[in-house]
Amino acid sequence: MKINKLSVAVLFLSGSVFYAQEIKKDTASKEKKIEGVIIQGSSSKKTETAVLGEQKKAIIQKQAVSAEEISRKGISNVEQGLTKVTGITTVEGRGLFVRGLEERYNYLLINGLGSPSNNPFQKIIALKQFPTDVVGKLNIYKTFNSNLYGDFAGATFDIETLTIDKSFSKIEFGIGVNTLSTFRDNFKVAEGASGMNGYLGLNSSDRRLPSEVRNSRPNNYRFTAGESLNSFKDSWNVDNVKSMPNTNIGFTTAQKVKMGSGNLGILFSLNQGTKFEYKEGANNQFRSQGQDSFIDNMNFLNRKQYNYETESSALLGLGYKNKGTAVNLNAFYLQNTNNIIEDNFGYKDNLVQNKQSGFFRTNQLDVSRFLDLQLTASQKITDRHQIKAGASYVINNYSQPDRKIIDGNRTDPSTGAILPENMIQMRYGGNNLIRQYLDVDSRFYGSAFAEYQLSLGEKGDRKDYPIQIALGYNGFSDFRKTSYRFLFGRTSNASLTPFIVNVDTPQDTFDASIKKGDLFYQEGSDVSQFYSSFYQIINGGYANVNFKPTDSWDILLGARYENDMTLIRFSAQGADTKTNLEKNKDFFLPSLAIKKALNSKNNLRFAFSKTVTRPILIETMPIKYISPDNVNIVGNQNIQNSENYNFDLKWEYYPTTKEMFAVNLFAKRIDNAIERSLTASADATGSTITFFNAKKAELYGIELEGILSLSRISESLKNFTLGANATIMHSNVERSQEQLNMEQPTWFKSTGETLHKRGLQGAAPYTINADLKYEIKNRKNLAQTFSLVYNVSGSKIYATGGTGTDNYYEKPFHQLDFVYQGQLTKNWNVKFAVQNILDSKYRILLGEDKSYLPLKVEDGNNVLTDYYRGVTFNFTVGYTF
Repeated sequence: MKINKLSVAVLFLSGSVFYAQEIKKDTASKEKKIEGVIIQGSSSKKTETAVLGEQKKAIIQKQAVSAEEISRKGISNVEQGLTKVTGITTVEGRGLFVRGLEERYNYLLINGLGSPSNNPFQKIIALKQFPTDVVGKLNIYKTFNSNLYGDFAGATFDIETLTIDKSFSKIEFGIGVNTLSTFRDNFKVAEGASGMNGYLGLNSSDRRLPSEVRNSRPNNYRFTAGESLNSFKDSWNVDNVKSMPNTNIGFTTAQKVKMGSGNLGILFSLNQGTKFEYKEGANNQFRSQGQDSFIDNMNFLNRKQYNYETESSALLGLGYKNKGTAVNLNAFYLQNTNNIIEDNFGYKDNLVQNKQSGFFRTNQLDVSRFLDLQLTASQKITDRHQIKAGASYVINNYSQPDRKIIDGNRTDPSTGAILPENMIQMRYGGNNLIRQYLDVDSRFYGSAFAEYQLSLGEKGDRKDYPIQIALGYNGFSDFRKTSYRFLFGRTSNASLTPFIVNVDTPQDTFDASIKKGDLFYQEGSDVSQFYSSFYQIINGGYANVNFKPTDSWDILLGARYENDMTLIRFSAQGADTKTNLEKNKDFFLPSLAIKKALNSKNNLRFAFSKTVTRPILIETMPIKYISPDNVNIVGNQNIQNSENYNFDLKWEYYPTTKEMFAVNLFAKRIDNAIERSLTASADATGSTITFFNAKKAELYGIELEGILSLSRISESLKNFTLGANATIMHSNVERSQEQLNMEQPTWFKSTGETLHKRGLQGAAPYTINADLKYEIKNRKNLAQTFSLVYNVSGSKIYATGGTGTDNYYEKPFHQLDFVYQGQLTKNWNVKFAVQNILDSKYRILLGEDKSYLPLKVEDGNNVLTDYYRGVTFNFTVGYTF
């Protein structure tokens, strides 16, 4: 990180401290107490001011993004909204990082109910798929309370759907242009993917595993010529199109009607969006040559990736309220498809002779579908007694159907000259034509909670009872099955010479070869490993005692018992029978939160808790996920849950109802911390990404946050508000024996050398967010808001290295966005945003300082992967009626 950029952030924060010392007359002393921790209901409670007031009153450390802030900052999905919170940032394709910790340390609730991931490569559902039109508030819990699931170290996110205060309907249309991707000629998409079926995400049905092998165990089935021609509904061809602007369209209606003595709310929302994205950059791998040698390239590739992504969502919500009764029924449907064409040029597996001519293509479709049905209810029996309960059922599927791989060479077999663009030399057999089918299907997911609340003591003239007791249960069951199968293009003609084919339109050539008998398809799945099952049942019971002896003291003591029953059924390679790997563990998870209101403007908080961290599904799935660049992902079915000890000490200062400043000291000890590793494969071909438990990790840090009205500087700046926050953290890891065996070079045994100390994989040393808002209102009280938003996180270990190499570091990515939100009339509003103004390059580098051998890499390039994203201009217009 450049020192001047750090200085700017420190200046923001120190300025907040300095100006926060000036106490102006405000309405803070007139504030009324807000009962409870979770606020729902009237529109005033969705404002930024109300959310800040809620944060001040809550006993646990809870932050939120209000519906008002979502609108002001032009936030279109939940993931964008959460990055506006202290210590939270998003990392390319890997979800949200909280306090510099990877996504595996987070957990997601939707209306208080557990939610599974719809992607085995991520811990929680990709929140960019969740539109904000239906969000009332995003809650972020950064300290643990026993009514939350024990899977907690970074944060628990709770998405509260929109509460209906008044009837409205809204239509919104948006268009986006990217400087790198939009209006690009020869943008490659799978054949037919750019049509209506692709737009609606229905093209996956043509890519299903052929019926001849779909419902049977692998047995090296050989497809006949007729079956090879007719059983595959999709093509090896790709279309070259002009990439059009990104679009999104949405319709939301909320109706509130009187029903007896209560009110019935009806919410319906539909959203559809498309996005074209082009990336180009390095896709390299490295290897250690051994003692007294050097580190060189295993792969040296230039990657061109074309993504055509569609997102669809639908929500139907019904809510009934009558005095102390509330019942809500919600149904969500989220669908995401990503059509990916990826071309790699260069060499792999150290075949340096292919540096100028090597080529392979992946034609891939990622599909996720998520249907969540929820029923929640609460009943206030008397002023002292309240119950609430909820249950959900989720249908959840992820697939990569017919992931096609072509491997060839760009030289003319006769002359050795480089062939024209899109022409390649290839031959049948080997791994030159592969079709992969990955399915991760939910057999069952159910979540439930129930809680009884009792209030004791006498209120007197206070708002709350001095003692509040909560007893409750929450839990979930998650049953999934994984199918991973391979079909290969084979030949029975060993004398067949190499041929030249247009890689964009090879289907006719392949069909002709099938008819001649030179090509056929045959299944090559491992009969023992093609299928595995994952079963997890979490049952948790908890008790909370909230003691408020005076108006200034608030003490919350919690205890949670959680039973984790996990069963993984899989087969070792070549095994005839399944292995049942059972993990049954009990956790006792205490928590303590203390808030002392020093006066009406200052709070002091302390929190302690013990929690667990459960692995992402891919980290524990017993499969070898194979990629054509020979960088494979291997799950570790023996991975253990981490156990975390969390400490927080925080001071908050609220000079006005719209301003705050906070300093938070935190520390964590993580036993059995889960870490990603990238090392040479055991079979000496390619590289492997896999996962291990460290013995323990220790980290500590400080969070600084300020929200400041610039009217403190000058009355002429009264329309400006500055928000800035930073998290600074240090971590240290004690490696497990497994990690020592993987990371230590073999010659250490004879030389007596030891490994360098390092931090926790995925932990960023700093995270900075800042936004500057300018807001004006005209005579009709219609607001115009201009926001400048910046965030960055520090260099962190993407994956630990091994056998002599340093770790792989994800470098800082500086993002600066501009957002304009304007209410033109009572009905019309517009948003204009410029995203990624700085157009930083995303980079993962092999470290040099801590490698145990010198680097001797191609072109002096230690880049693992890099690319630009381009600058995006978005314009959205909405009409409310």
